[in-house]
Amino acid sequence: MTTSAVTTAERPPAATTPLLDDVTLAVLADGRPVRPHVRRRSDGVLALSVTAPPGAALEIRLAVPLRDAVGYWHPTCGWTRTLPPDWSAPMTTSLVRGAPAGCLYACDGATLLAFAAQDPVTPARLVHGVSEAGKRFVVHLELTAPTGPYTLFLAPRAPSPATALRRLRDRLTATAAQPPLGLPPAGRGPAYSTWYALGQDVTADAVAHEARLAARLGCQLLILDDGWQRGGRSRGYAWAGDWRTDTEKFPDLAAHVAEVRGLGMAYIAWVAPLLAGPDSPLWRDLAPLAPLPSPTAPGAHVLDPRDPRVRAHVVATCARLVGDHQLDGLKLDFLDDAMVYADDARDEGRGDGRDDVSAAMDLLLGEIRDALTPLCRATPLIELRQPYLGHGMAAYGNLLRATDCPADAVANRVRTVDAGLLRSGGAVHSDMLMWDPDHTPQAALRQLLAVLHATPQLSCRLGELPQLHYKALKFWLAQWARLRPLLVEGEVEPGRPDELYPLVRAAKAESEAVVVHAERTVPLDLAGRRRVDIVNATAAEALVLDLADGGPYDARCTAYDVTGETAGEYGLDLVGGGPVKLPVPPSGLLSLRVRSGTYVGGAEGYEPL
Repeated sequence: MTTSAVTTAERPPAATTPLLDDVTLAVLADGRPVRPHVRRRSDGVLALSVTAPPGAALEIRLAVPLRDAVGYWHPTCGWTRTLPPDWSAPMTTSLVRGAPAGCLYACDGATLLAFAAQDPVTPARLVHGVSEAGKRFVVHLELTAPTGPYTLFLAPRAPSPATALRRLRDRLTATAAQPPLGLPPAGRGPAYSTWYALGQDVTADAVAHEARLAARLGCQLLILDDGWQRGGRSRGYAWAGDWRTDTEKFPDLAAHVAEVRGLGMAYIAWVAPLLAGPDSPLWRDLAPLAPLPSPTAPGAHVLDPRDPRVRAHVVATCARLVGDHQLDGLKLDFLDDAMVYADDARDEGRGDGRDDVSAAMDLLLGEIRDALTPLCRATPLIELRQPYLGHGMAAYGNLLRATDCPADAVANRVRTVDAGLLRSGGAVHSDMLMWDPDHTPQAALRQLLAVLHATPQLSCRLGELPQLHYKALKFWLAQWARLRPLLVEGEVEPGRPDELYPLVRAAKAESEAVVVHAERTVPLDLAGRRRVDIVNATAAEALVLDLADGGPYDARCTAYDVTGETAGEYGLDLVGGGPVKLPVPPSGLLSLRVRSGTYVGGAEGYEPL
């Protein structure tokens, strides 16, 4: 059955057919209708496959009634996560820029539309937003002459975006062309980065000093950022290209790496392998391969990955760095700059016919991974960052970092949650944590509390921290390790994206953890619970819990301040439901042990404080 033709996103009208729930579909190849193949999987996810005639442009239109929609999420939505008009600017996804996926949701958090394309490499142009004429939300996905069938997965209605996106993530992982890169233990624990702490003023002695302190706090990975290389003494990237060690700072980088490894930490170094600048000793050779300037790295040009000479240079550079200095991997930066060539026509005779930048990056990243694997003690640790954290990158990187947001706890929280919603492998890492050392420990530790659902990267001068800051950091890193089975490895429910995830919670069997980032009532159901940990990541002196009907429950409550000192310990008789206000210090913890009522088993994965 078809519905009436509608015009959306300023496109010519096309007849639509029902697809899933209230979602309707139109598929066009060069403007002509195409019949798709639709199959419902056993998990309820719908697989929509379309094959366009050779050389034809493909357009897939999805539409859904507005109902009470309040927000639309996609992997690169940033702060624009409400409802745009359908005539707003389109976006283009590729392997190193977001992913063709999205989720529309209602005021109660339930989803109205959730989709993801199986193919993360083929560039896709997406238009999405409210159709003023049709009173619908529309998504138009456009591809230029795709080869072979193109598949979209659509999740049925779910109670939350996180639930729907988990279903899509599972399907994407199961059908990926390559398995996710494995994650060594060092990628699962806290990391220490030199960037915000030391900037470009890195030396072997200074880094080793911070590494010793970080190891005592439980950090398992050292990330040497910008400044280790020749030319890395001032901002700007005109020096980029040869990636040789500044021997005044690091007389013997391999020996320094071995020293840090002796502390029990893995070691990776920062590199931006696609950048080349006129101050580089290699500029004469690299200039013809880097015709366009970088849009994000001042003073540098971008090597064109479509050229096989570029790929050979980049792979050799990465392999030399890891092999010569016995690194455990690399932090790969500025990969998204490759997209400056997305609309650039290849000069005749250049390269091997890989005109598509996204496909060239797919090839390059696979070659980097394969070159590093035999050089590392274990699976190489490869850090990627937003916006190139799409599901296609899971085969090439395993440390998935939020993009730079120094001292912005809200941005770090939002970006790490966003990164985790479609994560197909690896570990989501926070942007490096920094704070004002002259302010309160409560304010300082809110930077860490903001990312308890991710793997934290520290970047402060640990030896110069005030005593209370250090004590608080030690306490909360221990709590992060204790809560990790829930908040990092479990199924996290962060709520509505447009609300910026004010309550992040996860439950498993008899245990639950809730991180409260805004002063609002915390719904809580103690049925089946033995232990509940509630983190007060606000500046308030108390938390208000809204208890579901049930019980009676007899809970032992212990409140801890930011440094781990006991702030209160008392019994609480809970009969029936309703709000309960409990004192909890700012940046503190409330731990509830339910001593009676209905609960099961022991606290798996948990140890007492």
